[in-house]
Amino acid sequence: MSPVPPSPVPPGTGWPDDPATAATPVAESADAVRALAAAAGTLAELAARQSVCRACPRLVEWRERIATEKRRSFRAERYWGRPIPGWGAERPRVLIVGLAPAAHGGNRTGRIFTGDRSGDVLYASLWRTGLAAQATSTAAGDGQRLVGTRMVAAVRCAPPQNKPSMPERDACAPWLTAELGLVAGGLRAVVCLGHFAWQALWPQLGAVGFAVPRPRPPFGHGAEVPVRRPDREAEPPVLVIGCYHPSQQITDVMLDEVFRRARRHSGL
Repeated sequence: MSPVPPSPVPPGTGWPDDPATAATPVAESADAVRALAAAAGTLAELAARQSVCRACPRLVEWRERIATEKRRSFRAERYWGRPIPGWGAERPRVLIVGLAPAAHGGNRTGRIFTGDRSGDVLYASLWRTGLAAQATSTAAGDGQRLVGTRMVAAVRCAPPQNKPSMPERDACAPWLTAELGLVAGGLRAVVCLGHFAWQALWPQLGAVGFAVPRPRPPFGHGAEVPVRRPDREAEPPVLVIGCYHPSQQITDVMLDEVFRRARRHSGL
């Protein structure tokens, strides 16, 4: 049996769908995140820069330690062990915002919401509602494809106990701001998976020109808030929809209703 290649995965070494190369600039601080995110220019370059970020020492140490130690059931697998970039359609009409990758899910597979139970629940619903090409997502390069939809996380690295700190959230925020700015033109619906994603989204919508309600709307499953950019009042509003985080506790019907609503509003 050949040895398992090293984890985490060095950029540009052949991992399926790796957006980065050895020459991709690396953010080593929150200031560098702001500068590199703002200057990315394209989704492809932005994803590359997201995927090599090292701005938060605690998150870097955790994600790489998990990738080295591994879970016993995944001992023979290679772990991605890097930040998880945005993934999906380049001109999405639906954007899905989550909290952060799971230590043995996205941090292992290199794709958001892939490799853990929450991801299994989520992709099954996306497939049933016509927003994903397959019912499962197992690893980068498995043929899965999102239909008019893109997925991002408020924090791009797996955090200890699945709880990023507020400074870590804020350091990562420019990646989300830049991604929203690049996709906002065709966007019609945003689904926030959980309270953390809901709270993280509003400042970023404001940063890219949307009129954000004040006070901030409360989170709830099925909550809907239409938002517009004042300079584009003639365009249909973008509908922000709250959704409980995918888990075995949320029913398929509850999850499917949210994504069908997002699909109807977006015209997909």
